[in-house]
Amino acid sequence: MTQKELEQLFSQYGRIITSRILVDQVTGVSRGVGFIRFDKRIEAEEAIKGLNGQKPPGATEPITVKFANNPSQKVNHTILSQLYQSPNRRYPGPLAQQAQRFRFSPVTIDGMTSLAGINFPGHAGTGWCIFVYNLAPDADESILWQMFGPFGAVTNVKVIRDFNTNKCKGFGFVTMTNYDEAAMAIASLNGYRLGDRVLQVSFKTSKTHKA
Repeated sequence: MTQKELEQLFSQYGRIITSRILVDQVTGVSRGVGFIRFDKRIEAEEAIKGLNGQKPPGATEPITVKFANNPSQKVNHTILSQLYQSPNRRYPGPLAQQAQRFRFSPVTIDGMTSLAGINFPGHAGTGWCIFVYNLAPDADESILWQMFGPFGAVTNVKVIRDFNTNKCKGFGFVTMTNYDEAAMAIASLNGYRLGDRVLQVSFKTSKTHKA
C-alpha cells in the first residue's frame, strides 16, 4: 500500500495532518506499518472504530488500527524498537553489518557524527537534539524509540546510565532530523505521564546535563 492509498483510506474520517509509511532503510521495502496524524482526536477515534480489523480494497489481510503513542503498554516494545532502528545505529547484530555496507552514504555519515557524541546545543547539522528528563531507572532506549518514532525520522537515542549500576540516571537524548517533527514531538510529549512519572521534554541547550 502506498502513502497515497493510505491517505485515501483514512481521509474519509477527517483532516490528515501528516502520514507516513515505514520502509526498510536498506531495501526500501515497506514494513507494513504506517502512521496517520489527524487534526482532531475524535477523527482518529472514528478511523480506529471504522477501520480496525477491516480489509482495505485489494488487501488479503485485515489491518490493525490503533493509537501509536502508548509506551506504557510494553507489548510492542521490541517490534517498535526494531521498526525505528536505522542502519546507522551502533548496536551489534545484522544492522551493524548493513551499516558497514552503506558507510559512504551521506545520511549514514551524518548519523555517525551524531552518534560520536558531538556536543551540540539543539542543532548541529546532524539533526535536532531533544532532552528527555524524569525517566524511570529501568528506562531503556526502546522506550525512546517507541515514543518519538511516530513523530518523524529519529536518527539516534541515548539513555544516560549510572556507570556503577547501569540504571538510567533519569534522563536521555533523542536526535530527530526535522525541526517541525522534533517541535511536534516536544509539544506532544512534554508533560506526558510514563508509568508514575511525568516527563519533561525540551530541545537540548548547552545548560542541560552533558551526555
